[in-house]
Amino acid sequence: MKIYADPSCLVSLYIPGANSAALRTMQASSGDRLVSVLCELEVVNAFGLRVFPKQATPAEANSALNNFEGDLREGLFLLRGLPERIFEQARQLSQPTTAKLGTRTADLLRLAAALELGARFLYSCDQQQRKFARAVRLKLLTSRSSSRNGRETT
Repeated sequence: MKIYADPSCLVSLYIPGANSAALRTMQASSGDRLVSVLCELEVVNAFGLRVFPKQATPAEANSALNNFEGDLREGLFLLRGLPERIFEQARQLSQPTTAKLGTRTADLLRLAAALELGARFLYSCDQQQRKFARAVRLKLLTSRSSSRNGRETT
């Protein structure tokens, strides 16, 4: 099973917040947890952004970064490059979804990356991203508190 990890969930995994309960499902799941280089950049940047409005201290952000990088090295998450094709895939996804769902460019690139990397499942704590994932038929893995059956929604 290939699972694409969205930055919204990864950031909450390393700097606990409102989405922390949902992330226990991600930690306990089996399968390949894929992270694209785009996602890696977003996560690293988000740690710094948490410092700016004082949602985290510099030490907490640095610790989160070290823990994330350690998990990448240990293989908890599998870092993958982005094939050039994701831009065409994102463009194709845009046409039927953006006017209907208000899809953001970053969401297009994230889900195009997930699809190009062969993921069938998505971890995301971002509600707009989750709507988009449903529209392109990616299955969502969620916590027991946020889904009907406790594991996935479609």
